[in-house]
Amino acid sequence: MSRVISSRWMLLERTLSERIIITKAPLKEGWGQEFFLAAAFDEKRMTQIQVEAVSKSSILGNIYIGRVENIATNIQAAFVNIAKGVSCFLPLEEAKNAVFTKKNGKKDLCIGDELLVEVTREKQKNKPASVSANLNFSGKYLILTTGNHLLGISKKLHATERERLQALLKDQITDTFGIVVRTAAKDASDEEILKELEMLTKQCHACLQGAMHRTAFTRLREAPPFYLQFLKNRNLTEVQKITTDISSVHEVLLQHLQDTKDAEKLHLYTDTQVSLFALYSLTHELERALHRQVWLPSGAYLVIDPTEALTVIDVNSGKNIKKKAREELVFSVNVEAAHEIARQLILRNISGICIIDFIDMKEKEHREELMHILRMDLKKDKVPATLVDITRLGLVELTRKKVQKSLKEQLQGDVSDEK
Repeated sequence: MSRVISSRWMLLERTLSERIIITKAPLKEGWGQEFFLAAAFDEKRMTQIQVEAVSKSSILGNIYIGRVENIATNIQAAFVNIAKGVSCFLPLEEAKNAVFTKKNGKKDLCIGDELLVEVTREKQKNKPASVSANLNFSGKYLILTTGNHLLGISKKLHATERERLQALLKDQITDTFGIVVRTAAKDASDEEILKELEMLTKQCHACLQGAMHRTAFTRLREAPPFYLQFLKNRNLTEVQKITTDISSVHEVLLQHLQDTKDAEKLHLYTDTQVSLFALYSLTHELERALHRQVWLPSGAYLVIDPTEALTVIDVNSGKNIKKKAREELVFSVNVEAAHEIARQLILRNISGICIIDFIDMKEKEHREELMHILRMDLKKDKVPATLVDITRLGLVELTRKKVQKSLKEQLQGDVSDEK
């Protein structure tokens, strides 16, 4: 059962565990639109946030019957319409295991073919949304995928857990789907995992079978609300509380978490004197997440400048560094900056190419250690991020997969969407 709480009780019970809140932002100057948000907090500050406009829900994760409009072999991609006038980018690599409802010709993919596609990346600026013919059905512990017929187990799991899950699921693979085991499965019993597998299998079969009787542009599955996906991407064993002040959201979450121990973490916030938005100082947190300058505990700071092509991050010491012990102090500041940069990538949802200008270091060992630290921090990111190299000028290059719009675009709107 969930509990109803007040702001005064919450203020007394802040712990070191992660807290998640889901609320609606009041209409305010500076925000381009009214929006819902889901945010995660550790003991010190906000660590991640996702927003969705009240007037415009995301199509990310939706499954449609699309129609192939054009094939561009020079870029190894096709353009697929999921609605009249709505064209999406489909890499040919992502169409190898396509499920067709209508097939024209003998080639793997032909103009006019109708196939099932899932939206994998939102429309961003002048780039269309991306889709894949590899359909995913996600749960807390497992992901079923039509993209292959293999069993994949999270590398973050201990060897004994991997062996247990391998033995449990190796005979469950079918000609229809493969299975990916998520990190959260380490805390689940065999019974819980098999129960979720049965549920996801029903969802998968219902979608595939239902498609055979539908026409092009039909939406076969609407992705779960963004806040449910937000929860699925987190390890709930590390979450102490999930709080919302929206009754309808509370009901959805209660249904989603029923029969799990995580249901006890769900709370409905009802205090009318202090809003949940105000209690967590979200106006301040959002403004700080959009600010160009980010201060570090040492007095150093980052300057983050997103451009059309890439994001540039400059590390500044914030003070004159004396020659004596300069190398150690610079290394210390750069390490501090590396941790914060990894956090800011997630918080601001920065994607694409990033160039980082760390403070110059002379010692090769320090440069290598800094790259190791940054690489380890990037591995914690749920969105694939890759540390590429250090240029001859000493600039660090990294890339982060584009899935959703940046926080700035989500909050202030994307001008290109209105054209």
